[in-house]
Amino acid sequence: MKKHMRDMSPEEVRQLIRKGQMTGPTAGLAASYAQANLVVLQKDLAFDFLLFCQRNQKPCPVLDVTDAGSPVPAIAAPGADIRTDLPKYRIYRHGVLTEEVTDITPYWKDDDVGFLIGCSFSFEQALINQQIPIRHIDEGVNVPMYKTDIDCVPAGPFSGKMVVSMRPIPERLAVRAAQVTSRFPAVHGAPVRIGNPQSIGISDLHQPDFGDAVTVREGEVPVFWACGVTPQAVIMEAKPDIVITHSPGHMLITDIRNESLAVL
Repeated sequence: MKKHMRDMSPEEVRQLIRKGQMTGPTAGLAASYAQANLVVLQKDLAFDFLLFCQRNQKPCPVLDVTDAGSPVPAIAAPGADIRTDLPKYRIYRHGVLTEEVTDITPYWKDDDVGFLIGCSFSFEQALINQQIPIRHIDEGVNVPMYKTDIDCVPAGPFSGKMVVSMRPIPERLAVRAAQVTSRFPAVHGAPVRIGNPQSIGISDLHQPDFGDAVTVREGEVPVFWACGVTPQAVIMEAKPDIVITHSPGHMLITDIRNESLAVL
């Protein structure tokens, strides 16, 4: 089913998600189009969060921000509804994950602001085009994500450590992977680390903080990219009354073509 969905339009995939017919991770779906992480905050926190994203563009590259009270991302996907069009959401209350749901309409407030943050899934097709394997797609699981000891630049109540996603890359292709992804600064860009996970505070690749562990084969090196799950780690520190995010790996598929985000 996923192979077929690679060739669907973003609207077709979003309709399946809206109807509850697709509830899994979105890696590899509508493969030519950018995917986005989601953060929904009440308006009184929106400026500080936007400032946090501006100061931490590597993990938090903003693709779109909705008008207060509107669930429609008018720039990234004007036909979408961020309350229903992601496969799974997380509800955080006072920094604690309390619920995981497939529809946030009952939680939506008139002053809510939605932030769409670029996702590294968006550069994966460019890696595949270079014959660079994407292990979590091949194994049919969610990408592994890890908390690091890399500090983000604070803004208002928001501060914390960067989260990274990891893909095992054949050592001979690691530099090429860095070159390819550096063309996509709007979706995290070049890696923050190639190899040596301990140097960024990751002690065990088999125990990701989010997502699923994947196989790292002999001759491969773990490559780490800044990840849009970073706001979830930051939210746990800030402890606002309520924040809604995507569930890691369960993104909004936008109408933005991946190649339009590439720099020459």
